[in-house]
Amino acid sequence: MNKLTITRTNGNVPKTLAGEDHISGLIFYTDVLPTGFTDADRIKAISTIDRAEALGITADATEWAVRMMHYQLSEIFRVNAGISLYVGIFEPTTDFTEIKTLQNFADGSLRQVGIWDGTRTLTDENIQAIQKVATDLDGENAPLSVLYAPKVEDVTALTDMSAAGLERVSVCIAQAGSGTGAELYSEATNTDKASVTAVGVMLAVMSLASVHQAISWVGGFPTGISVAAFGDGTLLRSLDKATIEALDGYRYLFLQTYPGIAGTYINDSHTLDVATSDYAYIEAVRVMDKAVRGVRVNVTPELGGNVYIDADTGKLQSYSCTHLETVAGRALEDMEKAGEISGWSCEVDPEQDVLSTSTIEMVMKIVQVGVARTINVKIGFSKTV
Repeated sequence: MNKLTITRTNGNVPKTLAGEDHISGLIFYTDVLPTGFTDADRIKAISTIDRAEALGITADATEWAVRMMHYQLSEIFRVNAGISLYVGIFEPTTDFTEIKTLQNFADGSLRQVGIWDGTRTLTDENIQAIQKVATDLDGENAPLSVLYAPKVEDVTALTDMSAAGLERVSVCIAQAGSGTGAELYSEATNTDKASVTAVGVMLAVMSLASVHQAISWVGGFPTGISVAAFGDGTLLRSLDKATIEALDGYRYLFLQTYPGIAGTYINDSHTLDVATSDYAYIEAVRVMDKAVRGVRVNVTPELGGNVYIDADTGKLQSYSCTHLETVAGRALEDMEKAGEISGWSCEVDPEQDVLSTSTIEMVMKIVQVGVARTINVKIGFSKTV
């Protein structure tokens, strides 16, 4: 009897997302290189776990560090299969200029970078160095946010970072308390007792979230990690409420649970900026970065162009002001339509003496989208409603 059999397979065709907010980088600080990397070729664009495995990043590799890399990449693609990801593997340094190396390799397109540095404990010098590189990149029109995952030796001994004033750095101290992440941490081959961390999951959530969305949104971003733990293996449920609240107040990122809600979630979207800063949360930094990138793209072509002057007053003609306001506001208009900001304004003062200064000043204001971090509900019995 004639017979035709057709078997459907999963080709792992890379997914694509609209825009560029999902373009991300991941740095591993280790002296172990998978077979697909060399000293002269330390950065690769990786779009699927199959691509990573083809480069020697496998779950059954001999080296613990390579198996850890496979775990992080597997978690990233599990959470966001459409991420555009650049992976760099470097020997540990103290100036963290590899962030810039990775951003330059990606032609300035990276919006967020995760750093696995699980063999080195958190120091003020390291986070200051990371902030400096990020600040320099911002000055070069390539802004990004950095998610740093250091070694956690004792979660209860972590110090307060709430006054660090570093708006482009967030510190991940989370780790899976079960499954592959926990197994990797407990392995005898993890001789340095390096923290595995959940940097892959958090980076994936950042890349999946729209710029205005907090990565801690319970209804939007479950992590898929069953048991919440910290980078020293301590389970969340073994800590008292006061300690957990203190860690949150110190502005660390970790996993938490909610009564009656299955799964684990990121506690908040803290940066290491002070709580009163406009940039105390990752979404605020990402929104402003996107706005600045968009305004720059639209306004740059106006450099060297003509503006017209009122012959009677010597000031700017109203139609020149309106033109510049319209051009500068295009990116913000698009962001408002996408729900990424609540509103905006752009003003060019016609009283400017451009003929004397050849300089035009414009003022732009953005109204953010709010985040419901606390919800208070009053409930009780009543004879009537």
